[in-house]
Amino acid sequence: MKKYSDLEYLRLSKGQKFTYGLASFFASIPVFFKNLFLGIGRFFKNLFVGIGKEFADLGSTFAKGDWKTKISYVIMGFGNMARGQWLRGLLFLAFEAVFIMYMVVAGGYWLSMLPSLGKVGPGEVYNEVLDTYVYQYNDNSFKILLYGVLTIFFIIAFIYTWRMNVKQNKIAEEILATGKPLKSGKDDLKSLVDDQFHKTLLALPLTGILIFTVLPIVFMILVAFTNYDGTHDGYYSNLFTWVGLQNFNTLLNWSSGNNVYAATFGEILTWTLIWAFFATFTNYFLGMFVAMMINKKGIKLKKVWRTILVMTIAIPQFISLLYVSKMFSKNGIVNGLFLSLGWIKEAIPFWDSPTLARIMVIVINIWIGIPYLMLIVTGILMNIPADLYESSRIDGANAWQQFTKITLPYMLFITGPYLLTQFTGNMNNFNVIYLLTGGAPTNAAASSAAGTAGYTDLLITWLFKITTGAEAQYYLASVVGIMVFVVVAVISLIVYNVLPSIKNEEDFQ
Repeated sequence: MKKYSDLEYLRLSKGQKFTYGLASFFASIPVFFKNLFLGIGRFFKNLFVGIGKEFADLGSTFAKGDWKTKISYVIMGFGNMARGQWLRGLLFLAFEAVFIMYMVVAGGYWLSMLPSLGKVGPGEVYNEVLDTYVYQYNDNSFKILLYGVLTIFFIIAFIYTWRMNVKQNKIAEEILATGKPLKSGKDDLKSLVDDQFHKTLLALPLTGILIFTVLPIVFMILVAFTNYDGTHDGYYSNLFTWVGLQNFNTLLNWSSGNNVYAATFGEILTWTLIWAFFATFTNYFLGMFVAMMINKKGIKLKKVWRTILVMTIAIPQFISLLYVSKMFSKNGIVNGLFLSLGWIKEAIPFWDSPTLARIMVIVINIWIGIPYLMLIVTGILMNIPADLYESSRIDGANAWQQFTKITLPYMLFITGPYLLTQFTGNMNNFNVIYLLTGGAPTNAAASSAAGTAGYTDLLITWLFKITTGAEAQYYLASVVGIMVFVVVAVISLIVYNVLPSIKNEEDFQ
């Protein structure tokens, strides 16, 4: 693809500029993936090099360190306490004691059971006292997987803390070699509220993120490699086990005779992307148009119009969307009105026709989304310098040229990241679809797939259906969740790197 200089680009017509920009975007995609894979390769290279350096430093510290440092390799905090840093030493020693106790009491058991996810499932056993068979619960696959992952996290934390312990000994030796005194416990406490205060503040949020965000994500990913479902709940009915890549093969394999899951996933993914595109950009441009109309000079009762639009935000979607769903049903108000006026002879199947249902959810989403964009755009429009419009009018620019050359570029520059987050948010927009249609109408071709997918189902609503019911297929839902993450991550990375606000940050400064 030929690259134009800035002067050559300015000489192109509007159509040529658009074609060139579109071609440049698609040409940048292979380059992006190339750089992505090269970046991943560099990451692992640097990771292995870093690990090698860490091992080399551990060996060097042990060989050159004094006896206090050597003992600290086994008894954490010993070197600190021996050098008078009692607070650090006691903290290291307490952490090691807690770790050893946990591994002996529980951690070792969870790790040993992790490869099998349980050996003895529930069943009936004879009770000699009652002289009858009673149902007995044994291993719990869910707990084994959860606490096994938690134990691995704890081991990683212990290794990191042990490495810090060794570094502290090395640093202490170097400081003492220069003749300087070491920090006391009182100095350490002071630093936690002074130069190290950022670490103090971040400690609790970071711990919360690890426990409540990272751990569940890892757990969900691992569930995708098991047969965890309603009939294999891991405790009350049957244990679940590892199945490797079987679930991914079920969802993505097109070569097998039974490819209904792959076809269903492909169709729902396509509709999800179409929905996200229209739901994002219809709201964006129409919301911008409404804001510009209200802000236009000469428009009266501006506060009233804004208040009316904001009312749709104030009403909970659970109420408004369910009400709108009933309005457009076959026996709803809309069809009743049209029939009474003689405009139609039979009820319009708003929610029974696949094409019409998809159009309806997009149109109704406009009604919901415009007020948000109107409020955002109103604030941005007020910050565009009026001198730009005045200068353009002097140069003979009409309203459309002012919009395309001033308003729209400024809006895209400011709201580019918002557009990206809105697009990804619409891919996971559960409320609108579930409350309006529940995914209906049912897709007969996908009826044998899990969750009885419908024509308006997004991946997120299909995932919800997969996890509900007596035979909830949590393993398949986990696979779908991983695929949603992959799709959203790829789109986000590509778009993020071509946003004007990222590439040309100085344009509107």
